[in-house]
Amino acid sequence: MIEGIIRFSIRNKLMVSLFTLALLTGGIFAMLGLPIDAVPDITNNQVQIISRAPSLAVQEVENFITAPIEFSVTNIPRVIELRSISRLGLSVVTVVFEEGADIYWARQQIGERLREAEAHIPPGLAEIELAPVSTGLGEIFQYTLEIDPAQRGKYSLEDLRTMQDWIVRRQLLGTKGVADVNSYGGFVKQYEVAVNPERLRALGISMTDIFDALEKNNQNTGSAYIDRKPSAYFIRGVGLVRTLEDIENVPIARVNNLPVLIRDVASVRYGHATRYGALISDTSETVGGVVMMLKGENANLVIANVKERLEAIQKSLPADVRITPFLDRSDLVGRAISTVSRNLIEGALIVILVLVLLLGNLRAGLIVASVIPLSMLFAIIMMRLFGVTGNLMSLGAIDFGLIVDGAVIIVESIVHRFVKHPDIFTQGQERIDQEVFAASSRIRKAAAFGEIIIVIVYLPILALVGIEGKMFRPMAQVVGFAILGAFLLSLTWVPMISAVILRVRHSGRQNVSDKIMDALHRAFEPVIGFALRRKRIVVGCALALLLVGALLFGRLGGEFIPELEEGDLAALVITLQGSSPSHTVEVVRTANEILRKNFPEVKHLICKIGPGEIPTDPTPMETGDYIITLKDKSEWSSAKSREELVELMEEKLAVIPGVKFEFQQPIQLRFNELMTGSRQDVAVKLFGDNLDTLAERAEAINELIGGIPGVEDRNIERVTGLAQIVVEYDRARLAQFGIPIEEANRVLRAGFAGTETGVVFEEGRRFDMVVRLDPHFRTDIDDIASLPLTLHDGTQIPLEQVARIGIQSGPAQVSREKAARRLTVGFNVRGRDIQSVVEDVQRVLGAKLRLPAGYYLAYGGEFENLTAARNRLAITVPVALLLIVLLLYFTFHSMKQTLLIFSAVPLAAVGGVLALLVRSMHFSISAGVGFIALFGVAVLNGIVLISEFNALERDGVTDIEERVRRGLKTRLRPVVMTAAVASLGFLPMAISTSAGAEVQRPLATVVIGGILTSTILTLVVLPVLYVLVTRGGWFRRGWFRLRGHRTAVTAAIALFLCSAAPTQAQEAIPTGLTLDQAISRAIRTNLEVTAAEREYEAADAARGAAWDVGKTSIDFEYGQLNSPMNDNALTLAQTFSFPTLYLSQRRLAGAVADRAGVLRSGTRLEIATQVKRLYWQIVYQSAMRQLLSSQDSLYSGFLHAAELRAKVGETTKLEAMTARSHQMEVRNQLREIEIDQATAGRTLQVLLNVEQAVRPLDTTLPAATEVSSIKDGATGSPHRLLPILDSEIAEKEATVELHRMLPDISLGLTTQTMNGVADPNSGRLYPSGQRFTGVRIGVAVPIWFLPQVAKVEAAGIRAEAARARSEYRLRSLDVQIRNLRDDVTKYRNSRMYYEEQALPEAQQIEQQAVKGYSSGAMDYLEYVQSITRVNEIRRSALRASLDHLMSVITLEYLEGIE
Repeated sequence: MIEGIIRFSIRNKLMVSLFTLALLTGGIFAMLGLPIDAVPDITNNQVQIISRAPSLAVQEVENFITAPIEFSVTNIPRVIELRSISRLGLSVVTVVFEEGADIYWARQQIGERLREAEAHIPPGLAEIELAPVSTGLGEIFQYTLEIDPAQRGKYSLEDLRTMQDWIVRRQLLGTKGVADVNSYGGFVKQYEVAVNPERLRALGISMTDIFDALEKNNQNTGSAYIDRKPSAYFIRGVGLVRTLEDIENVPIARVNNLPVLIRDVASVRYGHATRYGALISDTSETVGGVVMMLKGENANLVIANVKERLEAIQKSLPADVRITPFLDRSDLVGRAISTVSRNLIEGALIVILVLVLLLGNLRAGLIVASVIPLSMLFAIIMMRLFGVTGNLMSLGAIDFGLIVDGAVIIVESIVHRFVKHPDIFTQGQERIDQEVFAASSRIRKAAAFGEIIIVIVYLPILALVGIEGKMFRPMAQVVGFAILGAFLLSLTWVPMISAVILRVRHSGRQNVSDKIMDALHRAFEPVIGFALRRKRIVVGCALALLLVGALLFGRLGGEFIPELEEGDLAALVITLQGSSPSHTVEVVRTANEILRKNFPEVKHLICKIGPGEIPTDPTPMETGDYIITLKDKSEWSSAKSREELVELMEEKLAVIPGVKFEFQQPIQLRFNELMTGSRQDVAVKLFGDNLDTLAERAEAINELIGGIPGVEDRNIERVTGLAQIVVEYDRARLAQFGIPIEEANRVLRAGFAGTETGVVFEEGRRFDMVVRLDPHFRTDIDDIASLPLTLHDGTQIPLEQVARIGIQSGPAQVSREKAARRLTVGFNVRGRDIQSVVEDVQRVLGAKLRLPAGYYLAYGGEFENLTAARNRLAITVPVALLLIVLLLYFTFHSMKQTLLIFSAVPLAAVGGVLALLVRSMHFSISAGVGFIALFGVAVLNGIVLISEFNALERDGVTDIEERVRRGLKTRLRPVVMTAAVASLGFLPMAISTSAGAEVQRPLATVVIGGILTSTILTLVVLPVLYVLVTRGGWFRRGWFRLRGHRTAVTAAIALFLCSAAPTQAQEAIPTGLTLDQAISRAIRTNLEVTAAEREYEAADAARGAAWDVGKTSIDFEYGQLNSPMNDNALTLAQTFSFPTLYLSQRRLAGAVADRAGVLRSGTRLEIATQVKRLYWQIVYQSAMRQLLSSQDSLYSGFLHAAELRAKVGETTKLEAMTARSHQMEVRNQLREIEIDQATAGRTLQVLLNVEQAVRPLDTTLPAATEVSSIKDGATGSPHRLLPILDSEIAEKEATVELHRMLPDISLGLTTQTMNGVADPNSGRLYPSGQRFTGVRIGVAVPIWFLPQVAKVEAAGIRAEAARARSEYRLRSLDVQIRNLRDDVTKYRNSRMYYEEQALPEAQQIEQQAVKGYSSGAMDYLEYVQSITRVNEIRRSALRASLDHLMSVITLEYLEGIE
């Protein structure tokens, strides 16, 4: 096929030229429309749910909003992560979906579930919305509204915010590709009714009266029309307020027969909403916006659209207000693409220079060089077709030297053939065409397989998923496109153009190429001579180098992706917990003045404090988000690198007390935050329930990791310590005055936060009309205490009469992940790689940190991405290597030669490792992709060399070493040329320092270092190995000598495997077990559980029986069927039920299997419950034995004392008899307990399936405080699932019966002979060998359908009965659970009484009784009564403890908790 393409191309030169011209034209057209960006958008597929509830504190936001939303969206299909943040008045829930999920489908699913969640959220409590359809890279353009310095005081922050919201943002929203515009800073304008509470009290008017008055006096209406021919006059009632005066004149009530207006009790003015953030530009407050790009759009195109729209918007703004951009993504895009373009151009020029020098022919060099732009244009066309954007990653791995390898090999072969046959140019074009075809086809197969190998090794990269997949998959696609284009061009364009313009004139003089190659030959011949003489030394050195490389690889650090030099800085400024926005503004101004004064590198300082209008980034009020735009690095004077500049900035800013700064880069910060919930490189996630415990342990983590080198910018997520003024209502007092809590809350909310009572329109703009207290009456806690509450009789009382008001510390925010509370300790890594730092952190925390039960650690941020990527590469790299081996084997059909060529791979990897170490680079995903690419390049030269050796062998060169020497002499030029162009093509990428080069450098470094070592292998080690393997002497004498000892080796391996295999029969069972160990053992070995497992497996296996179509009927007939002569007939018949019956049977089998699975879980649960009950019964019985034993000892002493007193005549024998009676009673109880304990022990042995006795390691029952509470809503309990599944099975059985009424389908095939029968047309008899075949199809219709109708009706009734039974069982279960919860509470209270009061008192009674009786101060009757009382208390306490535990265990059983 390849030869045919080459021959066609040489013969049809015009057609190939036209195709090439079409490629050129199409590529240029595709390039003009190619989407361009700096880096791929690697943020995950997420939807954010934003809920605003300004009147709620953190606890209420979590309970009333966040938890219901999380619960409703948890079961949405394809959700892989769920996290949330609850803050003061704000909830942000982030739902992460699988990458393949359509974002609009995901938003639709969430929208439907939110309607369910809203049913559990009190009406009017929160405004719930979805964040815009954007990503972490969506913030492409950020700007501020700047006032002309000469007009600085002309516009207020309120005026600027109004311009931003109603002019700039409103017009930008129509721009193509813009998802939304997020506003920051300033004050949102409102019409404020500032109420004076003293006037309210004086006039006897309540806040509710004001609300009602404003709502009723701000309306318009319409009243149809009046028909006055020929016109119709529409009626419109105008009652909307338009001005402050209109609001002032709204009547509230009549007092003393005079109207009371709003102006009589309040001041009406322009106000603003309570602000939770600000925007600082350099040293002054301003207003700005962030343009958020629609997901999947072209960033460059959208930015261009935005700039064009802003030019039009600028004309509608006042002349002294300017829109000033401060962060423009197109700048970074331009720098990154400039880096890529420069590297590609420089690489192409280097490749062309090397080609011309080594080929020794300018035309040959230009022919090969022409493949570079043509293959690139082919790749761009394919990028447009497959939707791949042009960015730093997709275009950054293109090596033109690699791409033109195939063309180099072909052109070099043609040149070599022309040199051998210089007379062909005098014999006409046809002879030239023949020689070009011969030279191309001779070497094209090896070159083609080399290019295919390079493409194949990139295929596993396409299997990468997640972040690394989004980052590197475009790279693999583009490289594959380019190499595919080069492959096609080397089969078509290169042979054709070589036949047309390539000419070699042999003048007898050596050109530059010949001189270079002669020098290389002279240098190389002694080396290969030594290698062929000292084969063992060469192979030994290669193995030693391989070992060294493996050891050095362990010293490489690890990072996810090298940080991209974005050119700007991002920073977080964190003030003290609970700081107000105004205080944070002052801190930021001070910091900006310091930075401006000390760092001339700073171009612009922008700080966004608190959340924006769209709080996709729920920053608290005490935190600022910096964007520090910097000048070009050539203008820097304070520092030479970004890291040094950050250190100097931190040093200068350290003078600000109580403030912390953390520096990163804008895109990196948003990636980390949106993808992992953490803004920093590494996040140590601590999970638990109690916020105070989380905060305490987080402080310990912060201290422990502080001394680890490389850990910088430590930050503990602040979850506690927020000062709150808490108004705690006295319900009795509220009831006394007849005030509902709703009314008190409404007054409190209106007084300070404000209550919206309508809107005011200003020529299309709408502003809220808000009622709140006058600012003079909302400054301190006393103003809250004096808030007036109106009673039914019109009198008013202050709020403090019905509530306790005080300042308390509460939670600042609650972060949740996977529906569990979480606290993050984050830090950045500087000066080291992330992997080694995290390993140190894990080691320190594992050794020194102690966590309570139920608390655990996880690691997130960039380290989480690195771990996931390394795990995937651990799969994809071996796959790439295996594909190389398979393709090599298919090429050479020899495993020896396959392994010979493949030996270049490990030594190439050694070169990559050494190159990384020399350049002090860490192993990153970029380097990992470089290794994958290197493996494909490494085998190319081996393919060329081995192909030449095989060709020489076929030509009759039998001496192996002579074959090697001649092959090396012939192919040295293409080997050196291939290595030179492949490595030097990456050289600009490896040494580049411009924007974006950080990601490319590790990849290029690995490829260059690896190619150097693999070339040495190809030219030195590979020939030695070829001689050894082909000759076979050393290998057969040494390494293959094990072949005779195959039996011994096999036996040794078998013995090793047998000794390593664990055997369950010899498993040692400890006699002492904890409860968890006992439960685990029972679930693993209990025969009832095993039987349930088998039953589930049987039910699962029975799913296949749903497709039972019945047996196939095969009938054979022989005899006089059609005539006196014998015939034979064969009939095949099969009957099928209607297809829907099989589907319904499949669903029924699935439901039965699901029920078996639930029964399996129920069996495990029941066994676990029995183990728990027996375990604690045995512990209880042991404790009771100890108690009775101590009583026995006590009564023995009492008996001894009574007998002594009876002997001396102090008492009668009655006392001794009574003592003996009590002692015997105790001993009898002791024997009963021992028997009960033995019975429980044997039962526990049966449950655990062990022979020897087992004892619990616990010696006392857990205290009441140690028994964990059980949460509501265990929907996965088998007790809840079984009734539901029984109902489903009954319904599916009814469906099956209904489908049985559908017709059956029968198919048949008949073939027979017709001997002795005559053809009616010709009259001749049919021969015996001729067969007649027919097909039969039939339908079996249930004409007598009444019996089946009865079955369907009966099945439907059974389904209804099952539904009723299911509902009854579920309701009964709910009642049982509620009753058990009451029992748990009752028994727990009883235990608390005994543990806290009764048992300590019993101890004192016993001590006093023994002391009193021993001294004679107490007679025997009092002593016996006291001791009896003590024993009763202790027994009751033990019994109460056991009852509490048993009730908890029973409740856990019903709730499905093992």
